[in-house]
Amino acid sequence: MKLCMGSLSGAVLRGAVVAGMTAALAAPATAAIAVTPMATPPGLSCDTGKHEIDDYTGYALCRNNGTTAQTFWVHLVCGWSPDVDGEHVTLNPGQSGQSTAHCAGIGTGIGEISVQP
Repeated sequence: MKLCMGSLSGAVLRGAVVAGMTAALAAPATAAIAVTPMATPPGLSCDTGKHEIDDYTGYALCRNNGTTAQTFWVHLVCGWSPDVDGEHVTLNPGQSGQSTAHCAGIGTGIGEISVQP
């Protein structure tokens, strides 16, 4: 079965696609680089963020408030570049440590930072 689109409906469809693309391109640049922190694994208290002068480097600074050793690492969602994980850090109870990662220098930088157990 072959479907045919009339010239009027094709023009309407093309107009909707162009309008959608225009709206997407008109979005403010700050919306593309907002960082969304994710939930911290149980037993850890963590601060996450971007490096002060490098929007492509993110970190997780964590403290083990539990009673057993815990391993964690930072995970960055990097927009157009592949996502990256930081080094795995093992903390004994009461210890603090940091994991860092760096997104490739293309694209929009860090879109999300999470701490992985």
